[in-house]
Amino acid sequence: MNRASLTLMCLVLASSAAGSPLGAQDVGLPLGTDAPAVDLEDLDGNPVELGSLIGERPILLEFWASWCSECAKLAPKMDAAYERYGEEVEFIVVAVAVNQSRRRVSRHFEQAQHPFRAVWDGKGEAVRAYKVPTTAVVMLIDKAGKIAYTGVGSDQDLEAALSAVLGT
Repeated sequence: MNRASLTLMCLVLASSAAGSPLGAQDVGLPLGTDAPAVDLEDLDGNPVELGSLIGERPILLEFWASWCSECAKLAPKMDAAYERYGEEVEFIVVAVAVNQSRRRVSRHFEQAQHPFRAVWDGKGEAVRAYKVPTTAVVMLIDKAGKIAYTGVGSDQDLEAALSAVLGT
């Protein structure tokens, strides 16, 4: 990641922590955009084709890093959302390859025992395809494969976003 990208990431995190208006629909791809089909890897290095999952059921993507304090604050909401919607929605944590290794991510998920699928974005392909400027970004892809929600930071109302996507 270059210096300008790192600076932007820090500014977005700082403004979201300070209570700026950044929130739902403020980051990433515009709502209604077709979700990009990117090729990632699981934490063991096996290929994961995101495109093969799109359209089966809604997908919640969280762009995440082990060092991200906003991600840590968002974790209880992610756990609660999974508990309620895990049977209906595919939860995928996209571990970005900024200042962390796949091994560090694997250790974190082993210790934390999160129920979500974790994938490794070692080349930044998902970050670029989804136009994600920072971590703690959540995107919901509806069953039709369209971006239905984007948000950043720990103050997101994941329950409301998931309920809206599912029509409940």
